[in-house]
Amino acid sequence: MNILAIDTCTEVASVTLYSSGVRASRVLTNVEKSSGHILRLCDEVFSESGKQLNEVDLIAYSKGPGAFTGVRMCIGVVQGLSLSCSIPTIGFSTLELLGFRASKILKSEKIAVALDARMGEVYWAVYDHGALNNMKICSPEDVDNVGDNFVGVGTGWSTHHDQLHSASNVKITDLSIYPESSELVDLSIQAIESGQNPTFELPQPIYLRNNVAQKSLK
Repeated sequence: MNILAIDTCTEVASVTLYSSGVRASRVLTNVEKSSGHILRLCDEVFSESGKQLNEVDLIAYSKGPGAFTGVRMCIGVVQGLSLSCSIPTIGFSTLELLGFRASKILKSEKIAVALDARMGEVYWAVYDHGALNNMKICSPEDVDNVGDNFVGVGTGWSTHHDQLHSASNVKITDLSIYPESSELVDLSIQAIESGQNPTFELPQPIYLRNNVAQKSLK
């Protein structure tokens, strides 16, 4: 199976093309509006792999929550590529992607994911033994009290350090881990093996915040 994986929902943009057990990846960091470079990154991984878009069997993507522009860019690109060559897709929450990656790197089954959502809030979820739970947007003071056997990851832990530690009772964090498209390949393979089917339905984003305009006027 040839899998194209795309993630642009945070400050890091990445693309991976998986073919015959080999991965070609591009990761872009510390670049303003990194999501705008995603088509160039796609071209680069296709060139490295010697593959073309019409040879892709599946597109895996992150669907948010995250940076508003990055989420829209990811969904738009995936929609265009999928429709142009009738390629099925499978999407995952950015929080699940980060939790899955952190669990592998840290060799921990208990991950507390917090992404900075701006406006004094965080995107929060608990990744526990391979399952994502309690995904929500909330103030740092309103996250779950998960206890000190969890490890905190994500940008929210640096932005709201004191509040998150106090509310969650998490003692240890790792701020070096970020979402990456290569893990979308593993997530999609794992999902298919467990019975989840890719779809030809139009990819849709997860925003969690539906009242941005109203809050910004307060």
